[in-house]
This record gives sequence, C-alpha cells and structure tokens, in this order.
Amino acid sequence: MPYAIEFWFEFGSNYSYLSAMRIEAAARATGAPLAWRPFLLGPVFRELGWESSPFLAQREKGEYVWRDMARRAAKYGLPFRRPSVFPRRALLPMRVALLAAGEPWMGEYCRRIMHLAWAEDREIDDPAPVLAALAGLAPDPQALVAQAGGEAAKAALRDRTAQARRLGLFGAPSFIVDGELFWGDDRLEDALEAAAKCG
Repeated sequence: MPYAIEFWFEFGSNYSYLSAMRIEAAARATGAPLAWRPFLLGPVFRELGWESSPFLAQREKGEYVWRDMARRAAKYGLPFRRPSVFPRRALLPMRVALLAAGEPWMGEYCRRIMHLAWAEDREIDDPAPVLAALAGLAPDPQALVAQAGGEAAKAALRDRTAQARRLGLFGAPSFIVDGELFWGDDRLEDALEAAAKCG
C-alpha cells in the first residue's frame, strides 16, 4: 500500500489550481491515499518577509507566471482566465475546506471553488459562491457555511497554517510523502512516485 500524499494548498494560489484539478484522479490511479491540507499563504509569506505574493514583487516574474499558467493549463486541458484580482481572498472557502477535509466530496468541492476563481475569475470569499460549490455535496450547506464563519473554524485554520510553517512549508502547492516535501505543481508526479515507492 503506497504512503499517503498530503496536499497542502490554497484557493488563492494559482499553481494550487493546477494541482487541485488533477490530484484526486492521479492519486487514485497510483493507489496513494490523499489527505487534503488547506492552509493560508498570506501569513506564511508575511513571516518570510513578503507583504504579498512574491509574484507581485517583480513585474517580469509576474508576467511570466501568467504566461506559464496559460501554457500549463492548456497542457492539462484546464480552462484558465488571468484573474482581475490577485491575490484573491479565500478565507471562507478555505475554512469550509478545513471542516470538510475528510469528506468524500472534498475533491469535487475544491475543484468547483478553483474553477470559479481561476476559470471564471469570480470572487469566492462570500457565502453565495461557497454555497453554490457545496450544492448537492454537503447534506446541509447552510449549516456548514455558518460553522465556517465561527471562531472555532477561524482558529482551526490559523492552527493549520502554523502547522504548515512548523513543517517548513513556504509555498503552495506543497506535497508531503512520509516526511519528504515536494513543492510546486510540477512536483506532483514526483510526490506520487515517492508515495508508490514508499509503500
């Protein structure tokens, strides 16, 4: 049995979009159990000395990233629209993801939120898009969204983000297999290969 692959991601992360849209099927194909690990990039970046995404610190790098995203999305057959707002707030959908991380419909929920943000360029940090993404998945979407707005859910996401830093994470997507860190969408296949070898 392969080791589990931990998928550390953020809805506001462009490269997390590419991984989130394909990781569930890829993990299933290799037999690796998948653990969803939502966390917030903003606090991580601030701890590392960046006020915002490092892609905004250098104009040339930022422009390259959007071209790279278009190429990689086309490679995977994924729709992509350059966001009109970046970075995009995603606190509410991230808290919902943390609460629902163990649910069998977690992957579909994440793909729906990612599609709204990265294919449709829509705001996602609001109850309406989150409820739309939960439709037909969660037994009681309204109750889940209400729970996600509570202090316990907010504290849980802060704790998860602190855990990410303790593990040495500095960006998203990140993958951990048996304590080994793989960073970036282009390392997803390496992480899956490591999971298969470790089993």
